[in-house]
Amino acid sequence: MEKITSFEQLENASSSCTKCLEDKLKGFEGKRAIVLCGGTGCISSHSTEIMEEFKKQLAEKGLADQISVNQVGCFGFCSQGPFVKIYPEDTLYRLVKIEDVSEIVEKDIIGKTVVDRLLYVDPATGEKVAKQEDINFYKKQRRIALHACGQINPEDIHEALGAGAFQGLAKALKMTRQEVAQEVLDAGLRGRGGAGFPTGRKWMFAINGDGDKYVVCNGDEGDPGAFMDRSILEGNPLAVIEGMMIAGYCIGAQNGYFYVRAEYPIAVNRLKIAIKQAEELGLIGDNIMGTDFCFRVHIRLGAGAFVCGEETALLNSIQGQRGMPRPRPPFPAVKRLWDRPTVVNNVETLACVPYILREGAKKFAECGTEKSKGTKVFALGGKVNNVGLVEVPMGTTLRELIYDIGGGIPNGKKFKAIQTGGPSGGCLTEKDLDAEIDFDNLVARGSMMGSGGAIVMDEDNCMVDVAKFYMEFICDESCGKCSPCRIGTRRMLELLTKITDGKATMKDLNELEEISATIKAGSLCALGQTAANPVLSTLTHFRDEYIAHIVDKKCPSKVCKNLMQYKINKDTCIGCGLCAKQCPVSAISRTDYTPEGHKLASMQIDPEKCVKCGLCMASCKFKAISKE
Repeated sequence: MEKITSFEQLENASSSCTKCLEDKLKGFEGKRAIVLCGGTGCISSHSTEIMEEFKKQLAEKGLADQISVNQVGCFGFCSQGPFVKIYPEDTLYRLVKIEDVSEIVEKDIIGKTVVDRLLYVDPATGEKVAKQEDINFYKKQRRIALHACGQINPEDIHEALGAGAFQGLAKALKMTRQEVAQEVLDAGLRGRGGAGFPTGRKWMFAINGDGDKYVVCNGDEGDPGAFMDRSILEGNPLAVIEGMMIAGYCIGAQNGYFYVRAEYPIAVNRLKIAIKQAEELGLIGDNIMGTDFCFRVHIRLGAGAFVCGEETALLNSIQGQRGMPRPRPPFPAVKRLWDRPTVVNNVETLACVPYILREGAKKFAECGTEKSKGTKVFALGGKVNNVGLVEVPMGTTLRELIYDIGGGIPNGKKFKAIQTGGPSGGCLTEKDLDAEIDFDNLVARGSMMGSGGAIVMDEDNCMVDVAKFYMEFICDESCGKCSPCRIGTRRMLELLTKITDGKATMKDLNELEEISATIKAGSLCALGQTAANPVLSTLTHFRDEYIAHIVDKKCPSKVCKNLMQYKINKDTCIGCGLCAKQCPVSAISRTDYTPEGHKLASMQIDPEKCVKCGLCMASCKFKAISKE
């Protein structure tokens, strides 16, 4: 394809690429296509090896010219991956292994018969579902930020053009800078990184600045269990690049920086490929599409510091300085990167921008609530049947997220809480299940949207232990610049450890609450200001669990090791000794037991030696071992 130097050339190229993509998906001239999930999760489960095996077997059978095989972005339904989809039939196979390839080739590709055993089975009805759109996990989702992820090859710019890439930029270049900012403002787009600040308003702050300006994409996704931004970059990197370029045109910037953590090698590699291909087509560089707009895209790798998700720390890191927050004002949109006006948006925010320009602000604003427009991507994990990446309209309830999309709690367990917003968020309980998901509603209930992590917990989770887990993370990730965060979080962790060890008093609980309030009020950046949220929310909703640990010296959920022990039921134990073989510290021995005069062999656990690893309980076939 020749370089694109005008709007007309882009339109012609897009039309041609759209037809090619449609032909692929519709099976033009009898050709078929095999696509495999190319997200990190499925690649770690051998998706790439499965793809190569498909190519090998199709070549051996002389079918390589008739069947295309490639990887696409994340399908979202991570607990059912690796996925293989066959076009044009749209047949979706899940949990595919390398040894399944020959059967798919023989039965489906050659015999045109669906391989029933690899279809998704609806747990409610027991019926097998062949098409993605018919699976409950997908029915209530709407893909805007995840547009074309799971459909196009992220390493092929032609497929991206066929899915509408650069159409939004073309429209923006025909508008004034103020009109572009107003369009984004009218759409109601708010920052998806967690703060929820109106994106168009942030851009307007930077428009009037003088001299060089910069656009920065915050791809430093560090929340435990979060993988939204990574999946967007892996599935459709050009959408984020286009969003950055629209922001650059709007504020008058000629350079954009992607700040992505080095732990995301697949996302970084695909981003590099997308930038190179766009440069080769003249869509990044000088005089884009024949206009006077010039723009360059650069990549900076982060070393994995959670605090660099905070925009001022991130900008310090880009400049080669230590990633530590700075006081505000001045805000970055006025003065930050090399002392120039800088707009910082996260990956998901920028991925929504091309849709707004391409389809119009009104179309985007039709979805969502009054104050939170559009959709939100969540990484749904924890104690839920359908773990994965979901994009739902703002206003979707937590109940719909957990039960309709997530498929409910495994093993018939009872829902206990959902942690939204990662370490900066809080726990919501059963009384919040019908709450609509939006920025303001979650904050009002003691949590927050955050970047989109959503961890579900059931009756077996100890909420004191959950608070301790997040506080350990915060302590490790605090940059140490301000005393309230540096000292306060460490003291909070000490108190939580004391509680879970059964050594605390009610005075310690009062101190924990006082320190939480101090850190919230006195910390420099959002990391410290929100560090106490998991503690405060669990204290609000599960104070009785804290009191049980302190007063009764018991963990109601039997999670905290120092407050529980494993015991063998002698009436159930047959003395087989399997548990003793599994014990790594030889804490289990055989003993004689005489019920009603009948001498039987049984096992017993020495509590002094036991390290409470749980291997004995997991290995017992007779369920004779329990936690008390």
